[in-house]
Amino acid sequence: MNQYLPPISRSPNRWQGRLLTLFLALLVLVQACRTDPEDVGGPLVPTGKTADLYNADVATNWAALQLKLTKETPGFSPPVAARAIGYAGLALYESVVSGVKSGKSLVGQLQGLAALPQPEAGKTYNWAVSANAAQATILRSLYPNASGTNKASIDSLERAMTTQLAESDAATLTQSIEFGKKIGEAIFTYSKTDGGHEGFMHNTPASFIVPTGAGMWQPTENGQQIPVQPYWGNNRTFVKATNELPMPKPLPYSTNVNSPFFKQYLAVYEKSKKLTETEKEIAVWWADNPGQTSTPPGHSYYIARTAVLKQKADLGKAAETFARTGLAVSDAFVMCWRCKFTYNNLRPYTYVRLAIDPTWTPFWPAPPFPGFPSGHATQSSAAATVLTDVFGDNFAFTDDSHVGRVRDALRGVDFKPRSFTSFAASAQESADSRFYGNIHTDQDNAVGLTEGKKIGGNVNALQWRK
Repeated sequence: MNQYLPPISRSPNRWQGRLLTLFLALLVLVQACRTDPEDVGGPLVPTGKTADLYNADVATNWAALQLKLTKETPGFSPPVAARAIGYAGLALYESVVSGVKSGKSLVGQLQGLAALPQPEAGKTYNWAVSANAAQATILRSLYPNASGTNKASIDSLERAMTTQLAESDAATLTQSIEFGKKIGEAIFTYSKTDGGHEGFMHNTPASFIVPTGAGMWQPTENGQQIPVQPYWGNNRTFVKATNELPMPKPLPYSTNVNSPFFKQYLAVYEKSKKLTETEKEIAVWWADNPGQTSTPPGHSYYIARTAVLKQKADLGKAAETFARTGLAVSDAFVMCWRCKFTYNNLRPYTYVRLAIDPTWTPFWPAPPFPGFPSGHATQSSAAATVLTDVFGDNFAFTDDSHVGRVRDALRGVDFKPRSFTSFAASAQESADSRFYGNIHTDQDNAVGLTEGKKIGGNVNALQWRK
């Protein structure tokens, strides 16, 4: 018998103790070397307050400023605005997700997002401060052509929020700011690879040759010869499953008065002759023209902000709300524009004048891009789908986004707030508004609502929890 191993029969407790010690040492070694796939988004920092213990002020304040930037910065057409909202929402989420109980990063889940900076294990972070730094950084990058006044507003809000949130020691404050900045910088670097970088500089590219032929889009009453962002549909979507959605098809073009296509446009014409006051108010409320408003995707972001404020959501929930909404509206515009410029479907303005009434003028001027499907319907439905998943089916709210605007004297319509019993109801009204404005057919709206729901569903299907 080996002299260094005492007989088990003589010292059973001592021998078993040595085996147990060896087993535990091996277990610690294995655990130290293990890579858990659930840890892709980085380890939760074990010290300090979690994100649910902070209020959402930092998130809602930055959302409000982004809506102002979108309205007042040149070149922020609806597709460009949707993209900026998508990346800002993502930066907010990734700056706090490591502080969210069971929260999961979107690294490895979104197309092209392979890695992001991670907080250091064992250190304490103030997640509201990190969010503040991330939003300031990403908005400076996404709106480089903002006015000097609005650039100063970014600086001012960053300083004010840092002062308000500085409840931590100097080391925690510094590392929280640095982490947020790194997230903002990394998300902006990621954004440059999607095909839409600096889209505000080339909304109407001279290289685009407008297709011609029966049923094709033509310049409408605004006279814009080149449609807005004709190549936008080539951009990368955030969610791969959305990129793989089959393309919906419009009804076949026809001027036959008995054809389904003719009947679609005839319905628009007939509605224009008997608009009620409420329908006019709805058409004007949801118009969301660039330069005058924060655009349709900004309207959806405003509704998301409204929901966060009404529920008094914590920072973690607010970040997820804005991220989901941003991803949804951004992907909605890519897919909608892909479809628009596949079929180049003409607007009611053109068709009605050609086949029904050559002197007709719609209630609202048609935007300068093809009709099918409706961008309003698609993005509103996508946003409503994600917001319903976060806040529930029966979430009543009032949309006051345009309260305070001067009366539309041309159409004799005031801006009155709209109240809804659900997000789906607001999406339906957004779609209906384009029919009342005589800009879209029922087909455009119905398909947009259906496709938007799929797009929002794909965002909801991401793993938001470990």
